[in-house]
Amino acid sequence: MRSDNIKKGIHRAPHRSLLRACGVTDSEMDKPFIGIANSFTDIVPGHLHLKQIADAVKMGINQAGGVPFEFSTMAICDGISMNHDGMRYSLASREIVADTVESMAQAHSLDALVLIPTCDKTVPGMLMAAARLDIPAIVVTGGPMLPGEYKGEVVDFINVSEAVGQVSAGKMSEEELDELERCACPGAGSCAGLFTANSMACLTETMGMSLPYCATTHAVDAQKIQLARKSGEKIMELVEKNITPSMIMSQEAFNNAVVVDLALGGSSNTALHLPAIAHELEEKGVKVNLDLFDYYSRKIPHLAAISPSGKHTMLDLHKAGGIPAVLKVLGDKIVQEALTCTGDSIGNNIIDAEVLDDSVIHSLDNPVHQEGGIAVLKGNLAPNGSVVKQAAVNPDMLTHQGPARVFNSEEETTKAIFEGKIQEQDVIVIRYEGPRGGPGMREMLNPTSAISGMGIKSVALITDGRFSGGTRGPCIGHVSPEAMSNGPIAVVEDGDIIKIDIPQRKLELMVDEDEIKQRLQNIKHPEKPLKGWLARYSKMASSADEGAVLK
Repeated sequence: MRSDNIKKGIHRAPHRSLLRACGVTDSEMDKPFIGIANSFTDIVPGHLHLKQIADAVKMGINQAGGVPFEFSTMAICDGISMNHDGMRYSLASREIVADTVESMAQAHSLDALVLIPTCDKTVPGMLMAAARLDIPAIVVTGGPMLPGEYKGEVVDFINVSEAVGQVSAGKMSEEELDELERCACPGAGSCAGLFTANSMACLTETMGMSLPYCATTHAVDAQKIQLARKSGEKIMELVEKNITPSMIMSQEAFNNAVVVDLALGGSSNTALHLPAIAHELEEKGVKVNLDLFDYYSRKIPHLAAISPSGKHTMLDLHKAGGIPAVLKVLGDKIVQEALTCTGDSIGNNIIDAEVLDDSVIHSLDNPVHQEGGIAVLKGNLAPNGSVVKQAAVNPDMLTHQGPARVFNSEEETTKAIFEGKIQEQDVIVIRYEGPRGGPGMREMLNPTSAISGMGIKSVALITDGRFSGGTRGPCIGHVSPEAMSNGPIAVVEDGDIIKIDIPQRKLELMVDEDEIKQRLQNIKHPEKPLKGWLARYSKMASSADEGAVLK
């Protein structure tokens, strides 16, 4: 056992002395030491309940003959950090989460890990650490929040964001906004739609790193505690069989994850996180890039219209059969032999799965859309690619052409929208919000919510930043190379015509190529005074098409 490094032999007497101070008994010195990485915090609703989940995991580990040791990681709420400088820390925090888990596991020679994340960056961050360490590991995602109810309608966090624009447009009173604000997020869990946190939970289960039904079992459901306890028991089996993350997170597992992501119409942020996790497994021959998403997006139909792509919530998806039912519908489009944390294949895990509501999980013969939920666009404006959640785009905006309205920050854009300076047919360009240029690749939820809430119909938005998983409409993010890396988006000027063709996967700046080259030669980047670790992140972060990993 790895933990023998800190507990066996005469030279480890000092180590054992410290372990005894933690309450470790003689008999426990011979048992596996299991780390529990808990991202609990009481300022993030998705993480409020994780102490209870960790306690259940400990019971499972103890029951199965292990010794649990809990430690903490950070967690940032994208919603609370939205639309101010705090959002610069959100994506970047993924690296800190991964480094924290790695540090604790290595420094204390832990034999295995149970990872307890919920929200956007904690899930991929912990998976990155699991892949990097390659010791037995299992994930217990915290689960979705129940949807709220407002005037008889199901609502969630995104409804509140869009309502701000409705108030500005005179379509809703401030009193109504106050009422909505108080009921949209009713308690613990990750926001109720298929936003980034829930998308990543679904893909974690698909890859086999969490137990079946874990992703959609809600935070307040007693079944979540049962799954946590079972996960504590299961990690001991993984230790005994020496099943490690690299055996589970194979190329086939990532392919399965991309397929399910497209079938569900998940968050466009998965196109950042799956490549980042796969990057940790490059030595194992694993590779995930935008081309993989593009390949499957043309082959995999969109099967579930979950908010923001439709009216259904994560609760509806769970009641309809959860991820096992989605996998069952996909059939041979999934690699059935892929190993999972159950110790069995994904195919055997879903033998008894069934769709309980085909209005939520559609059949292959009756999809919501014929193509997958995410599309990758390329062209002279995005030579290395860009990403759009096409499942959440109205059909009449799948193609669009209009004049550019250029802004160098999210704040400038939001101010212009609320001041009524954006016109129908405009193509809003927000640049210098990429991984290096932001820095931190902020989500542009406030501009998109303002546009939607104010009822501006025929407007597209393009950015080298990213979007919330709750964004809907013709919003194209991850434009690569980013402006700070001298990508063509840096030289777009007000009035330039931009052509968007999602069906043909094209994003074009209708400016002569010689003119673009000339502009690039004279480029001047805005200066942003940076301090703290964001200054280091800005220098080390890779492009969005590479997952914005540190290099």
